[in-house]
Amino acid sequence: MATALLAAGCAGSGGTDEENGGEEPRSLSKEEIYTAGLVGEKDSGDPTEGGTLTLADYSEARSLDPTKTIPNGAAGGNALAAVYDVLVRYDQPSNSFQPWLAKSLTSQDDTTWTLKLREGVTFSDGSPLDSAAVVGSLAYYMENAGYNTLLLATNIKDMRPEGDDTVVFTLQKPWSTFPNMLASGPGMIIAPAAYENGPDAFEPIGAGPFVLDEYKPAEELLLTANPDYWNGEPPLEAVRFVWLASDDDRLSSLADGTVDITNIRAPQTVEKARKDGFSGLMVPNGLGSIYWLNNREGRPASDVRVRQAINYAIDPQVIADRVNGGAGLPGRNIYSPSAPYFSEIETADFDPEKAKALLEEAKADGYDGKLTYIGQSDQASQTQAVTAEGMLEAVGFDVETDLLRNIADQTERIYVTHDYDIAVAAMSVPDEDPYSRLATNLVSQSPQNPSGYANPEMDALIDQLQSASGEEATDLLEQINQLWQETVPGVAMGAGAFFIPWNGDVHGVQATSETLLLLGDAWKS
Repeated sequence: MATALLAAGCAGSGGTDEENGGEEPRSLSKEEIYTAGLVGEKDSGDPTEGGTLTLADYSEARSLDPTKTIPNGAAGGNALAAVYDVLVRYDQPSNSFQPWLAKSLTSQDDTTWTLKLREGVTFSDGSPLDSAAVVGSLAYYMENAGYNTLLLATNIKDMRPEGDDTVVFTLQKPWSTFPNMLASGPGMIIAPAAYENGPDAFEPIGAGPFVLDEYKPAEELLLTANPDYWNGEPPLEAVRFVWLASDDDRLSSLADGTVDITNIRAPQTVEKARKDGFSGLMVPNGLGSIYWLNNREGRPASDVRVRQAINYAIDPQVIADRVNGGAGLPGRNIYSPSAPYFSEIETADFDPEKAKALLEEAKADGYDGKLTYIGQSDQASQTQAVTAEGMLEAVGFDVETDLLRNIADQTERIYVTHDYDIAVAAMSVPDEDPYSRLATNLVSQSPQNPSGYANPEMDALIDQLQSASGEEATDLLEQINQLWQETVPGVAMGAGAFFIPWNGDVHGVQATSETLLLLGDAWKS
């Protein structure tokens, strides 16, 4: 199985208290906190059957159609992974892609990839998960513009069944991290009956460890165990997804036992959870904090001078201090310090005078200085909005803030309707596969490009990155970073991480790409 583009950080461990299944808490450095991998997990013996795992997820999956819900851990994708599973799994400790729902995925040249399926695997409706089902599912995914469709559609020259158990993918050119596609959303194979009546009549029928039982919008999603799961009936009876208002609420509910596992990214909360000793999975990433700037025609940030002015006007360290108490990794570099390709480059410092000069130039050409800012409505987000608004207005912008109730609403405004000028977000560039994230978010023709940024030079660099490895890839990634600094698709605010902590009675949680959890082997003691 292919390894990731460049070596990622290996698993680390931190102190855990007795309640959460380990040693006493200890002081942790920033480097220790943000080390990738499992932390605090110990051998827990044989699984106990039964019980419901309650997951306070980061965002609600308002649809179980993987073309309607972005299938990653930040947008509700954990529920989708539980229903559909993935063909291959990204294994963080070994930095490689391993067989999962599929038996194998191999290539000699990174251009022709052969997928072998396991014998006897069925969907929850009893139909076979065969080569025709895989090809049909991927065709549906691309026809309906699922996440990363541009990458798939422009790179797959041909995908064809060979017998019932083999699919051969022929690509336009070498793609070393193609397995990452099948370890995430495109690798969530849906049954033909799920989409036979079109996307408006979609039914969530997969081959994953759980099946849909009940969905109460904004309240809970209940999935029950699939007794015919290919990897054996899950130990858990059910998984219950709930969605709380903030990371602080999620961590508090974990600490008091209201939920069993959660998903957090706010730096102060992440660092508290690590120092409090929770076991879990740490996933560092670049651009864990960003302000997307809407580059589309008719928007203020279509003018590069406005983008540069905003960039000079906002100080990442001030935001980190006031919002997160100094937690996190504030800075302008678009990659995580944990990434093997990370390098220090020249970035724009906080400079209000340069911001004022650029803004005055834009105003002289007719810009009125107005910006619509969107973010969340919890206390930390309100503090961030007030702080950013103050810095922007100090250089001459006129800012209107629109604070939203939940992550799902924010996701829709940024990624679907594109109704914003400046938006709090994250790009979460993964250490193991920066290419796919950069291509999806920055290539001008990508349907998932949230900012509308279009730059032929950036397109060309990302295109070259696809087949690059080693020093060549590192050099291209540095050039991409430099071009970001010059053209400012968004305001880089710092690296970050997702931390998925769980209580001491939770065991067997696994993960794959895109911060997606695999819960088929999870159990509670």
